[in-house]
Amino acid sequence: MSVFALMIAVMLAMLDNMIVGTAMPTIVGELGGLDHLSWVVTAYTLTTAASTPLWGKTGDMYGRKGAFLTSILIFLAGSVASGAAQTMAQLIGFRALQGLGAGGLMVGAMSIMGELVPPRERGKYMGMMAGVMSFAMIGGPLVGGTLTDHLGWRWAFYINVPLGGIALAMVVTLLHLPARRSQGSIDYAGAALLTTAITSAVLVTSWGGTEYDWSSPVIVGLSALAVAAAAAFLLVERRAVEPVLPLGVFRSRNFSLMTVIGFLLGFVMFGAMTFLPLYQQTVQGASATNSGLLLLPVLLPMMVVSVITGRATTRTGRYRAYPLIGGALIPAGLFLLAQLDVGTSRVTSALYMVVLGAGMGFLMQLTMLIAQNSVELKDMGVASSTTTLFRTIGGSFGVALMGTLFADRVHDSMAESAAAAGGRGGAGGGGLSGDGAPAQLDAASLERLPAAVREAYEYAVADGTHVVFTVAAAAALLGFVATWFVKEVPLKGADGASEESPEESPDSTDPSTRAEGTVSPV
Repeated sequence: MSVFALMIAVMLAMLDNMIVGTAMPTIVGELGGLDHLSWVVTAYTLTTAASTPLWGKTGDMYGRKGAFLTSILIFLAGSVASGAAQTMAQLIGFRALQGLGAGGLMVGAMSIMGELVPPRERGKYMGMMAGVMSFAMIGGPLVGGTLTDHLGWRWAFYINVPLGGIALAMVVTLLHLPARRSQGSIDYAGAALLTTAITSAVLVTSWGGTEYDWSSPVIVGLSALAVAAAAAFLLVERRAVEPVLPLGVFRSRNFSLMTVIGFLLGFVMFGAMTFLPLYQQTVQGASATNSGLLLLPVLLPMMVVSVITGRATTRTGRYRAYPLIGGALIPAGLFLLAQLDVGTSRVTSALYMVVLGAGMGFLMQLTMLIAQNSVELKDMGVASSTTTLFRTIGGSFGVALMGTLFADRVHDSMAESAAAAGGRGGAGGGGLSGDGAPAQLDAASLERLPAAVREAYEYAVADGTHVVFTVAAAAALLGFVATWFVKEVPLKGADGASEESPEESPDSTDPSTRAEGTVSPV
């Protein structure tokens, strides 16, 4: 039953953004502050990313149960405060608090899973975690729309309270982990430098090409600050007694590869989830209210494959074939999606999405499993938080880069169409922004445009989609290359037997490290 509590926490972390995204138009209508809308997302993302490695290290040093309970309480406090917000400024601040707690939810769940369940059995439960995540991504927009329409947008935040309360009660009463108290001190300098580097990087990816030009002093300055803070962080961590991110974990080839693959997986996954609905709504005329169902051809195979792969890994103790298969399917699916145009049917695009979803299913949880299997038990939180962090940052970079490329291609295509029609006025004029693109992208606005302008915009979006998925396919090919270097290290079974090599999986070399955390997961 304790694993069920962990799954609720994972669902909370995944469900929140999906629900809130659906409620945002209503929130802006009531609170105003359209110019600051992006900060509702940025504040949450920023504190989540910055706190992720800190939660992992705190759990390693002082006990995972206490850190996990604290993160749930902070997340729930932020949820209640966000639901009660009276201004956009308040909502942004409370979302930052909520994100601070969210940073510990996923890391805490994965770290505790690593301590409760031996590596050989872990694949089955991580497959179930992937299923929960996929369910949240599918159901989130539908739940958010229903709550907003019938109970009001504030319930998009209040819904977290009963779910979080159940998880909190189950963790307190059912989860029993050994107490832990580190003799070392907290690496404050390393934590500050890492937070600065992450914050600067996230702001660059969030603001670059949107709030500010990529060549603006703000973006250039933040980029320089991120690089300088990262360099200083590496120097400090070499000397720290209890580093917030022990650099020694990167000596494991598999761990280092998982951080790279996780970064690229986040790059691809978040980009696909952002631009596929845009293409389907704009070019294929799908309804925005069904945005969760639009992604079903991606999410359903991802969920099914994750569960099957997890069970197969548990049964055999081997996994190397799965990253290879997933690494091949992802760029194949993205290359197929790059062929989408104005004439592509929904059935065809859905088949392409199935290929991508299956590929992500092979890698989604295995990156975490292999990373955890490559470190000592005392560094389980660091392994979980580092893998999660790199995936998050990869997603931020992916959405930012693809968004810039998409917008540039759409604008260029609209300008070309306007020029071919004898200028913007010849293309219909009304409803266009200064660069020839429609001023608003929603379906209702597009329907009001002249037929020639609407058709030109559909072609422009198809062109932008082609560019986005071509770039994503190229990034995914790098991930495929990385999967070939993953070393097969058989996972340890529940009985303690293992064929693992000490240098690749230190946590299996000392039976005492496993014994202290062995608790029945159900």
